[in-house]
Amino acid sequence: MLKYFLKRLLWIIPTVLGVMLIVMLLLEFTPGDPARQLLGNFATEEDIAIAREEMGLNKNVLVRYVEYIAGVFKGDIGQSYFTKGAVWSEVITKFPYTLLLVSVSMILAILIGIPTGVYAATHQYTWKDNSSIVLSLFFVSMPSFWFALILVRIFALKLGWVPPLGIENWRGWLLPTISMALGYSATLARQTRSSMLEQIRQDYVTTARAKGQTERKVIYKHALKNALIPVIVIVGSMFGASLGGSVIAENVFAIPGLGNYTISALTSRDYPVVQGSVLFFTILFSFILVLVDIVFALVDPRIKSQFSASKKKKSAVKEEKKEGVSKA
Repeated sequence: MLKYFLKRLLWIIPTVLGVMLIVMLLLEFTPGDPARQLLGNFATEEDIAIAREEMGLNKNVLVRYVEYIAGVFKGDIGQSYFTKGAVWSEVITKFPYTLLLVSVSMILAILIGIPTGVYAATHQYTWKDNSSIVLSLFFVSMPSFWFALILVRIFALKLGWVPPLGIENWRGWLLPTISMALGYSATLARQTRSSMLEQIRQDYVTTARAKGQTERKVIYKHALKNALIPVIVIVGSMFGASLGGSVIAENVFAIPGLGNYTISALTSRDYPVVQGSVLFFTILFSFILVLVDIVFALVDPRIKSQFSASKKKKSAVKEEKKEGVSKA
């Protein structure tokens, strides 16, 4: 198992290299000139040429890519064109806001989505189940930016219960976390329902009921334990994806997180900031996926038994080789 996870960790390197190459190519073909954006529309062509020289934009994109990767391995992910500050320090400063937003949203999504999925599965084909399915489809299909604006219009502008922008106090976090959590909870509810329906039809559930165990114990002690195995993978992948997906909520609610920082840099053509933010998100998301695989292997007895069988087989082969050498 250790060998498998070491391979997964090593695969992070080519993944990051590939993502950064794609990002730099996309930035190269995106309309707009960072030098002109920095100096303004009234700058002369000579001043723009000097600025491009200082920024290194006159070099070939592949040359810039190699130089950037070399700098990354040295611990330098660039310097902002506009603020002249180190990108790494800005990323570390703004990431806690994004992490808090995503963490609270995922906790709410789990608390809403998993019980809803279990409730729908245990009331299959009833109006309760149908209502859960309709609500899940609604929240999954709904554009997150539209839902965020609707929440602002109703609860902030009409009712005045929460502030429309900013995070001066805890109430400022309510709308952004809810706008993200409902979409994720709908996905979790659908996955939990599907997994629960598969488990409650298994023979071990029938056996547990035949032994006289209560329905609550059958559902929550036996079926739910196995039904949550695929849900764990969904939660982990969703958490990693939501780190980048928080961009919309951060922009709508003016949260000074990493997503908002990245979008502002993209608008102003601050390439080092965009590249540094994407690099950070890519590495973090890759590590989260590896962590999800580790947790999945620990909770799924089938995977554990496969690795155990493989380990026993290798030990047996080694013992046979030793016996053959001793006999010779």
